[in-house]
Amino acid sequence: MEDLGGTMERMWEVTFPVRRMFYLVGINETSLPADAAIPKYIEGSMPFFGGFVLLEAILLWLKGRESIRISDGVMSVASGLFLYLPKMVHRAIEVVGYSYVYEHWRLTTLPWDSPWTWVLSMIGVDFGFYWFHRAAHEINIFWAAHQVHHSAEDYNLTTALRKSVLQQYTSWIFYLPMALCIPTNVFLVHSEMNLLYQFWIHTELINSLGPLEYVLNTPSHHRVHHGRNRYCIDKNYGGVLIIFDRMFGTFAAESEPVAYGLTHSLETWNPIEVQIFHLRHMWNRFVEVKGLCNKLKVIFYGPGWTGPASPRLGRIEDIPDVHPPVTKLQTNASALQCAYVLIHFLLVNGFFLLLLANKHLLSQFYLWIVAAYLLWSLTNFGFIFDCS
Repeated sequence: MEDLGGTMERMWEVTFPVRRMFYLVGINETSLPADAAIPKYIEGSMPFFGGFVLLEAILLWLKGRESIRISDGVMSVASGLFLYLPKMVHRAIEVVGYSYVYEHWRLTTLPWDSPWTWVLSMIGVDFGFYWFHRAAHEINIFWAAHQVHHSAEDYNLTTALRKSVLQQYTSWIFYLPMALCIPTNVFLVHSEMNLLYQFWIHTELINSLGPLEYVLNTPSHHRVHHGRNRYCIDKNYGGVLIIFDRMFGTFAAESEPVAYGLTHSLETWNPIEVQIFHLRHMWNRFVEVKGLCNKLKVIFYGPGWTGPASPRLGRIEDIPDVHPPVTKLQTNASALQCAYVLIHFLLVNGFFLLLLANKHLLSQFYLWIVAAYLLWSLTNFGFIFDCS
């Protein structure tokens, strides 16, 4: 029995890298003291992202469904790599900001090894994510960053990796109230787990999770969030839990097939253009509208606001009434060009993972040079898909 117990314990430890992607972790194995190293669960999960993407592609092929398009998948993952380039050369702002508030302004010190602290932090992170995510849809300047994630017209596991470079500079603010009592490492554990959980819900392979649909954010709920159908707009903001959407009136169940992407689609694969195009659109509108009040509304009202007579978030009637099937952005690149991009992209990803594991051995100057090379390579993939 002792041997069996020891075997089960070792199996539990070995499966941790996979379990953490579904938030299936124990309190003791994820409770870290203040002097412990900052958890890097997301970095450690990057090889698993690739494995799950490959598994999803195989399952889609076996089911005879549309598989992951090379152009859409490559550019989604490229956006995720864009997000990590700044983190290679400086500490993440959410770590610095949260740590400063906790060290200087906290009201009380909750024990890092208490189950209650763990549970409170889990709920607090998801509550903070709900309000950040809602603000990212309802405040135009925040949407300018968040729209990158919604620009994918496919919905698969690569979509989860399509991230904005700029979003990290605003999202951290919403978690600062937790720093008044939750230790930094406890917060960071749940911040990483919350984002990891959101990876696997970006799939069309899972229809329903039964009773769990009432409590958890699931693939079905998140498909609605990514939809541009009118019933999908500004719905289902939760990260791990769906209860806050039910509480605050932003929940919608999946009631019809979903058309994915932005309400006004992009016409380019250029990853830099995807990151900045809405900022340029905002600037043009800021210049065009008359009066300081209206100019401020361009920045702080919703992206659907159209003018002085419009409500804060705009009118649902102004949004195109879209239903699948829809025409998606295609690439005119040849099969040979797509194969070249895919092979080069896999090599760049391998190089990136190697660099990430050894960045502590490299100088700041060398990291900047490598980051510039990665940026140039990923941008050229977009040029090839655009045939430009």
